[in-house]
Amino acid sequence: MQNISKRYRTILVKKNQKVAWIILNRPEKLNAINVIMLKELSEATEILEKEANIGCIIIKGVGERSFSSGADLTELLGLTQKTAAKFSTSGQQVFSKLEKISKPVVAAIGGYALGGGLELALACDLRIATDDSELGCPETKMGLIPAWGGTQRLPLAVGLSNSKRLIMFGDRVKANEALEMGLVDRVVPRNNLEAEVEKLALKLVESSGVTLKHVKQSLNSVTKVSSDGLKRETAFFVRLLSLDKTKRRLEEYVLRETKNRKSVKSD
Repeated sequence: MQNISKRYRTILVKKNQKVAWIILNRPEKLNAINVIMLKELSEATEILEKEANIGCIIIKGVGERSFSSGADLTELLGLTQKTAAKFSTSGQQVFSKLEKISKPVVAAIGGYALGGGLELALACDLRIATDDSELGCPETKMGLIPAWGGTQRLPLAVGLSNSKRLIMFGDRVKANEALEMGLVDRVVPRNNLEAEVEKLALKLVESSGVTLKHVKQSLNSVTKVSSDGLKRETAFFVRLLSLDKTKRRLEEYVLRETKNRKSVKSD
């Protein structure tokens, strides 16, 4: 694959034939999404939309452990009521831009796709996961709700009942269960992920770009994310984050996750 000339701090953008790869590149944080990554994802999306020789985009995480573990928890801890609203709407806007881009976007999920990482995957047109992947919405364990469009896109993908279960309990599901409920479109062996996703992408670019653009626009109009729903999502996120109880739960969650990651590394 060839690197595209633009250099980023938190992502890599590479090209292979008519397929562009956006690679989340924060392995030390399990590819957690911070404010810088949101800005770079937005910029890369705009650039690739204009590239006539790119027919499909694939998003994946660097390394084998994680597509993305979600929003960067250290940034969450530092949010105020004012900055929390901006944090939520920024993520919503970037993911909506990705959803609306005229070219098909495929999420190549290896390992964890949690919280904001799952919300990013939900903004893609197709989701291919490795058989050892885990997907979920752990926000309620921190006293929060998904705030980057998850409350709107998840029901469109898996239905209302499954969405309530995933969000209310905050549990993770394995790849095969995610496939059964429609959260992912295909499950492949770990070693085959890149090859299978690229094969799918190359098959997509065989179709006319104009055709795919109109197909995507037509289908998205049937399952359109509600702008009022996104506003409510942000308002509830800000309200919950302002509670002392939520701040304590968030701190406890961050501490617990930090210990878990250190334990995995030492093993």
